[in-house]
Amino acid sequence: MKQSHIILLIVVAVLIGGILSTFGDASVYVNFKLAENNMGEEYTVVGSLDTTSEIHFTPKTTMLRFTAVDDSGMSRTVYYNEPKPQDFERSESITMTGFATDTGFVATRILMKCPSKYNDQNRMNGNDNSYSDEAL
Repeated sequence: MKQSHIILLIVVAVLIGGILSTFGDASVYVNFKLAENNMGEEYTVVGSLDTTSEIHFTPKTTMLRFTAVDDSGMSRTVYYNEPKPQDFERSESITMTGFATDTGFVATRILMKCPSKYNDQNRMNGNDNSYSDEAL
């Protein structure tokens, strides 16, 4: 075998390894029910904050406890052992990565989709704060 063939095989093996590692880290979006069926496995659940339930935050332990409703309509208590994100109550959608336990869902990472101040409703109300070419 030529040396160029060996180098090409090594490069292809490295590329295949990189692709497989990317797929291995890809998280699976599920609902609370599937996460509970596989307790201890890490999943990502997309849902929203249940505004009818209380949000409990203990600054001393940085424990945030709230109720979330997933896309299928199931609500669960979520525990997040990090400081409460800014404007948490205003979030439109919450993406929670974590695992289910017998008492709820323990989130290790939370991403929020907050209402944008640059949406169509603000533009229709005349609250568009964007710059035009004339102002520059």
